Amino acid sequence: MPITLDPEKLAIVMKHRFQYKICRECGAKNPPDAVKCRRCRSRNLRPKRFRKK
Repeated sequence: MPITLDPEKLAIVMKHRFQYKICRECGAKNPPDAVKCRRCRSRNLRPKRFRKK
């Protein structure tokens, strides 16, 4: 289902798709407020990249 240009729906989608952290060592998804990886306990986390087309 395509997303219309409704700003409220777009904000919800952006939050769910891009507000989490990725572990640089094992690649696991983590919550946005994580300090350590849930899988390997590493502290080497980065925010999810957002690339605009």
